Formats: sequence, structure tokens, C-alpha cells
Amino acid sequence: MGMVTPIGIGVKAFTDGLHAGRSAITRISRFDIAGYRSQMAGEVPNFLPEAFFTGRQLRRLERYAQFSLAAAQMAVQDSGLDLSQENKDNVGVSMGSAIGGIGLAEEQHGVFARDGLRAVSLTLALSVYGGASNCNIAIDMGVTGVNLACSNSCASGAMAIGEAMHAIRHGRAEVMIAGGAEAPIYPLCYGAFDNIKAMSTRNDEPERSCRPFDADRDGFVMAEGSAVVALEELGHAICRDARIYAEVAGYACTNDAFHMTAPLPDGSQAARVMALALADAGMSPGEIEYINAHGSSTPLNDKAETLAIKTVFGADCRIPISATKSMHGHSLGAAGAIEACATTLAIHHGFIPPTANLENPDPDCDLDYVPGIERRQSISSAISNSFGFGGINAALVLRAMPR
Repeated sequence: MGMVTPIGIGVKAFTDGLHAGRSAITRISRFDIAGYRSQMAGEVPNFLPEAFFTGRQLRRLERYAQFSLAAAQMAVQDSGLDLSQENKDNVGVSMGSAIGGIGLAEEQHGVFARDGLRAVSLTLALSVYGGASNCNIAIDMGVTGVNLACSNSCASGAMAIGEAMHAIRHGRAEVMIAGGAEAPIYPLCYGAFDNIKAMSTRNDEPERSCRPFDADRDGFVMAEGSAVVALEELGHAICRDARIYAEVAGYACTNDAFHMTAPLPDGSQAARVMALALADAGMSPGEIEYINAHGSSTPLNDKAETLAIKTVFGADCRIPISATKSMHGHSLGAAGAIEACATTLAIHHGFIPPTANLENPDPDCDLDYVPGIERRQSISSAISNSFGFGGINAALVLRAMPR
């Protein structure tokens, strides 16, 4: 695994961030936030592109692509894979993003309006589309296999990992570099979400603004970041004596077909996606020992997700549940990949990450949501949920590998 997140860069720092259980949400520093209703975000601190890229690479990689490629490089290094020894046709890439490199487009539109077309960056056309992430990874690593770009709002990262798993399962690849990346903290992009009043306005207490399943939640908190995993066919991993964090066992996606921003109130399609992912894994609900919730901290989503979990796991479900967005914020298309990594680390290290700021539980969200301190617990299998605008739903089932 490799990740660039507000709570840590790289596996160790990210794991330490989960253990700490503290929110990394701060007041936005990247542009003048005066006049915005919401004024905070999960910015990635201390990211030094020079540590990952040459000057030539930096000239063609904007922030979104930098995050994704840096996370991919860390994932391959963490995996111990030597790609020079692999059949490059059997190594693919699958990446998700909701908005791709739109931040550069926003910046360059200002240049265009002020100085005209000839002043616009020559890299613009190659930077703004969703495939800039997966294609740059493939070029950097020289891998020529399956190459996918997934752009399904906030479920994109989870779907990219799920589709990568299916590519391996169906014999189209032996190794897949998969995950999500997002860099949305720009004045217009951030303002578009601010305009639709989807984000929290707890500006006087940024670190307490993202509070999934709390009665006082008032909207999601935007973030940036990336997470990438190296997936391998099991036999391939065993042959090289790889360290295996967990198995991606099941995946599914559905759509509410209801509304562009509001979830289906009864959570029925969110429930169906969990049931389908379990079926894809050949597992029953009773085998799940931890749920990493989408937990966006919006009034409608958290209530609908609670109903969906009850539908699948029973009204008296006592499976521990947490929402790590409370710490790292909602990085849109990268969120599902970041949370898949958090779920994997929970399985690998035997702990339930906390839900920061869960201080006044909503009576409508009356499940075993783990509040501000982690819970030590062995976990053999878990499910990670991702839901997004447009009614898209995705779920990943992960389980521990037998020792």
C-alpha cells in the first residue's frame, strides 16, 4: 500500500494517524476563503513532490497526478515487487477519481482570461482528464496491461480496486496497481460544493467539523489525497513469498436511480450492494467482524447507511463500525481507496479505528459506532462502503489470509 493523506503519508504514518484518532481538518490555507460558507478542509501537509519526482516530471504532473503517482510508487515499494522481472503485459493499473485534474483547468482558465490562449500550459489537455492518473502510472512503471479509469463520484476509488480484483480473478492480469486520487481544493471546485450547501459550516472548530453519525453533524468536509494498493493473484504472491496484508474477496456496485445528491431514504440499494459484495466473496453477513462505513457526516447519508446496514446485518447488529473520514475528511473519488487501506490495516493489525467527534450519537444511527478511541480486536473479515453523488454505491469485502 501507499498513501498521501491529511493524517499521514506512507503506510506507517497513515497507520499512526488512524491509531491517534485525531482529526486533521484545518482552515483552508491554499486560497482566500473569505465569503465561503464552509472554510475548512483536509489538506495534505508536508507533501514534497521533489521527494518523488524529477524536475521534468514535475513540469507535466499537476497535484492530482502527483498524489496518485507518489502513492503508486510507495505501494510498489511496500509490496517488494520488482516490476523489471514481471511480464509487463500482465501488470495493469486501475485508478479512480471524481474530478481528475480539474484544479489545473481552473488555474489555467485564469491564465487564459488574462493573457490569452498562447499563455496556457501545454500540459493542460493531458492533465485534466481522469485517465491522467492511471496512464501516468503505467508510463512511469512501464506496465502495459489492463488500464482503467473509474469516475463514479465518491465511490470511484473503491470501484477501481474492485474492478482490478475482477481483472485478476478473470485472468486478465496477475498484478494490478489500483486505488484513487483527488485534489479538489481549488476556489471554484470547492465553491461549487459550497454553493449546494453540502459541506459543514462549523468553521470556528474545523477539527470538530466532520462528525459522522453524530446528532450535530451538518455536512461533509472536503479533503484531498490518494491511496494505492498493489493487488496480486494469490499464487503469484505466494511464489515470491510476499507479505500479504489481506485478501480482496468481494466487490459489487449498484445505483439508487433516485437523486443526484440525496441517497435513497430507505437505503435499499446500499443494502443490496453489501449483499452482492458478500455473495461475490462467497460469504454470509454473519462472517463480517468490522464495517468501515462511508460515514460522510451528512444528515441524510448517515441515516440511510444505518438503515442499509440493519437490512443486511439485522436490526440488532452489534458489528463494530467506524467512519475514518472523521479524521482525514472526504477526498471524493480517493475516499474509497483510502478507506479500503484503513480497513486492511485494521485487519492486519487487529484494531477498530475510531470515529472522531462522535460525541452525541444520533438516535437514528443506533448501531455500534466506535467513538473517539480505537478498540483492540482481532478481525478476520470486514466490509468497506462507498456511496456517492448520482446514487452510486460500492462495497469491498476484505479478509485476513490464513497464516
